[in-house]
Amino acid sequence: MRIVVVGGTGLIGRQVVATLQEQGHEAVAASPATGVDTVAGTGVAEALAGADVVVDVSNSPSFADDDVMTFFTTSTRNLVEAGRAAGVRHHVVLSIVGADGIKAGYMRAKVAQEELVRGSGLPWTVVRATQFHEFVPFIADGCTVDGVVRIPPVAFQPVAAAEVARVVAEVAVGAPRDGVVELAGPERLRFDEVVRAALAARGDAREVVADADAPYFGARMGEGSLVPAGESLRGRVTFAESIGAGVGAA
Repeated sequence: MRIVVVGGTGLIGRQVVATLQEQGHEAVAASPATGVDTVAGTGVAEALAGADVVVDVSNSPSFADDDVMTFFTTSTRNLVEAGRAAGVRHHVVLSIVGADGIKAGYMRAKVAQEELVRGSGLPWTVVRATQFHEFVPFIADGCTVDGVVRIPPVAFQPVAAAEVARVVAEVAVGAPRDGVVELAGPERLRFDEVVRAALAARGDAREVVADADAPYFGARMGEGSLVPAGESLRGRVTFAESIGAGVGAA
């Protein structure tokens, strides 16, 4: 099976490519580093020629509201158009658990991406994952004001990036769901406690304050905003195991 992994040189993408190749599939990484620019459209048709499956795990280089919306909508339209022309039989996209309930720029852009895939006419599956273990230190950086990290004390269920890649690869070689698959970590924790533990593991002395009014991606969080509302797949690697192994360390 020929599977084109858009964003295939990034954190998730390179693991998806490696997993699929180990299984004997022809997995190809498509990214600006390999000459494929999905926003400009450069190299997209050539990359998708003969593809059975397209897996989109790409990410915007800028998280500014307008930039991220432009990235995901333009990139997805170009992929869908090229996918239809190439006869792609399954379009898989990686998204975020709770994206449709968080009215903030990045999440709105991910929802717009999902809607374009749903309406593409191609068989599709959306994999929604919770926040990655590896991204927690970067979340802390984005929530730091005057040296203090302010985090809403809501439910948080982070998952290891390797497990996200494993599920995305499994979905890619399976039948299209024309629906959503959700994946979360094995344990439900508290957002501020996870961030505090991650910084402590790095020797980062910043104070972490539980603040119910603190925004995340520009929006106020409810207790269930960042975790699955119903059934979901569960990873096996705990957050404590990840930080013990140095995941996300500088």
